[in-house]
Amino acid sequence: MGSGESICVDFDRGFVLRPIGFVRHGFSDEEVRASSNGVDASIEILPEFSEGLHGIEGFSHIVVVAFLHKSDRRLLRVKPRRLRRFGVSEDELPSVGVFSTDSPLRPNPIAVSVVRLVSVDGRFLRVSRCDLFSGTPVLDIKPVTRDKAPSDLSFPRWYVDLVDKVRARSGVDLDHI
Repeated sequence: MGSGESICVDFDRGFVLRPIGFVRHGFSDEEVRASSNGVDASIEILPEFSEGLHGIEGFSHIVVVAFLHKSDRRLLRVKPRRLRRFGVSEDELPSVGVFSTDSPLRPNPIAVSVVRLVSVDGRFLRVSRCDLFSGTPVLDIKPVTRDKAPSDLSFPRWYVDLVDKVRARSGVDLDHI
């Protein structure tokens, strides 16, 4: 997909999304999938949208809304397989609804990813903790603000049990990676 191309999502309704930019980095898809903390990347904003970056400097984190252009399966139940890299076996992973995971296999191939904003260089955002493939079309960017960062998070029992298993087996605290 080249610069400025539209993404036709629903031809019957004429619903069209146009990327504002693209994720860029030198990691393979497998390296991104295998990373526990994401990868360092650049988000290249198309020139016609670069004015929209004014004032973004200084935010520590941004929310990146992206189109999962390589996702070809739409499932409603999945296993949270990313936890296998921390020592949880496939058999121990519960089958849960896709809406309770961050799986890229979704009815609508849209990603919402929170990344650390490292620096801004013109129309390029340097980020870390990126879990998106290189070339992924970016649809929108929003800063993480205090009113969007809940202080009263809670989690279902199956998730807490898996986090505890990961911590016990690998010493990794998923709450702090």
